[in-house]
Amino acid sequence: MKTLDCTRCDIKSSAAKTLNVTELKIMGENCSEVRFKKGEVIFKQDALSSNIVYLKKGLVKIHIAGPSAEQIIKISKPPTYLGIPTTFDEKTNRYSATALEETTVCFISLDMFKQFIRGNPNFSYEIIVGLCKSELNSFNSTVNRAQKNINGRIADVLIFFYQDIFKNIEFRLPLTRSEFGSFVDTTRESVSRILTKLHEDKIVRLDGRKIKLLDTERLESISKNG
Repeated sequence: MKTLDCTRCDIKSSAAKTLNVTELKIMGENCSEVRFKKGEVIFKQDALSSNIVYLKKGLVKIHIAGPSAEQIIKISKPPTYLGIPTTFDEKTNRYSATALEETTVCFISLDMFKQFIRGNPNFSYEIIVGLCKSELNSFNSTVNRAQKNINGRIADVLIFFYQDIFKNIEFRLPLTRSEFGSFVDTTRESVSRILTKLHEDKIVRLDGRKIKLLDTERLESISKNG
């Protein structure tokens, strides 16, 4: 763990870009950078927290322990803040965050973060914009989960990885089959069966967890009609 010089950071959030040099130095004095290996928990559901987490590098799954099983509710990529909706108000994490690959985050003092919210309207505005975008994405995800069949939901996730995460038609799936099932509300077996069918239909090519999208138009059609 090390204290940062935030004035030299080249992966600033849109909110941090509104801060002046003095404010960035204050942030650096109240911020520590930590690296996590794949599978390590960044913060845990129901644990107390006095920090806002800024995802600087890597990929993270946000998940909640439900009555009978764990539910993955979101995959987060940098740059973004994690934990604001719960930590900011209650100081208790209402969900967990786990690294899906080698990940770097900054733990920012909650008290200092609140000072910037109160004292810098441009900083506050950018935080609000980010929260609004996240909420709208959650609404869309909820509707898709409720109204699309499993083929459409799996196609959605593959397109999400292609367009939003990796920006490439060829990538390594960051989720196990079980995690994939949790993300789209189905079983591991159903995920394996549908991915195999997509492979047989030459819509994707599978090699273990490596995948290449061969026909994005057909995949988007499955997503749209699913």
